[in-house]
Amino acid sequence: MLALGVGHWELFAILIVALLLFGSRLPSLMRSLGKSVTEFKRGLREVEDQVEAAGEGEKTDDEGPSYPAG
Repeated sequence: MLALGVGHWELFAILIVALLLFGSRLPSLMRSLGKSVTEFKRGLREVEDQVEAAGEGEKTDDEGPSYPAG
């Protein structure tokens, strides 16, 4: 029994009905979903590369923060 109160047979019946209703559109839907996931991963990789490049570009200052004499 699943957490939503739907048993295995009920879930199976829902999947069969969904397959009958949306069966002809499933290949294009899955293709679009795959492209979306690929694009998301590409964007995530670009952001990681930018963060890594920004981290390499920073200079380390061993003396700590400098404050004006006053």
